[in-house]
Amino acid sequence: MLSASRKVVRLTLDHLDALPDPCASCLFWQLDPVRRQRVEDPRAEKEAWLSHLLREWGSCGRVVLVDDRPVGHLIYAPQAFLPGSAGIATAPVSPDAVLLASAYVDPAHAAGGLGRMLVQGMARDLISRGGIRAVEAFGDARPQRLPRPGGAMGCLLPVDFLGGVGFKTHRPHALTPRMRMDLRSALTWRDEVEAALERLVGAVRPASKAAPAPVPDARAAQRPTPRPTRRTTRPPTR
Repeated sequence: MLSASRKVVRLTLDHLDALPDPCASCLFWQLDPVRRQRVEDPRAEKEAWLSHLLREWGSCGRVVLVDDRPVGHLIYAPQAFLPGSAGIATAPVSPDAVLLASAYVDPAHAAGGLGRMLVQGMARDLISRGGIRAVEAFGDARPQRLPRPGGAMGCLLPVDFLGGVGFKTHRPHALTPRMRMDLRSALTWRDEVEAALERLVGAVRPASKAAPAPVPDARAAQRPTPRPTRRTTRPPTR
């Protein structure tokens, strides 16, 4: 049986229609509670929000594809683009961080490491931009066995998941702790991995052959060899 191909790509407007419900139309993070009540077409509103964010800030999400089919995604942005986060007890996000707002992986592909792939793709994107020190997220500290309905708590990420992909508690709370992943640590980890790979490549690289002897210049070979000049000594004068 052939293994499925997996890759992480940038989130674009083309991917929005492929996101599952309620993710494709959920506006919990994108709008404050008053504006959410006035929206008539949530899907169109979310598309307009994503289009605006892509223009103003750039890449803001990642999608994981399995055999070219989207099965998971995450969305991140500066808190100014996610006004719905203001209602969380542990808000606001630190000034040097962006907010990981939402993440989802199809249950049929759970426990396959796709969530970690998405987070690593996000970290690589933010590191390459420069000037961003960390990513923060509001966690859901309820036991996993409890149901997770919609609404505020249904849009938060489980603390266990965040802790498993590199986040640490930054501001404790019984229900909604704010968690943080320092991108400097992620950069150090990446450098260490690259250095280890370089050492591995060096260990298995074949020994280089001895450098060939230099080929003499043909023109130099044709030049006559200068004869040594004799020094004549004069007899001493009396």
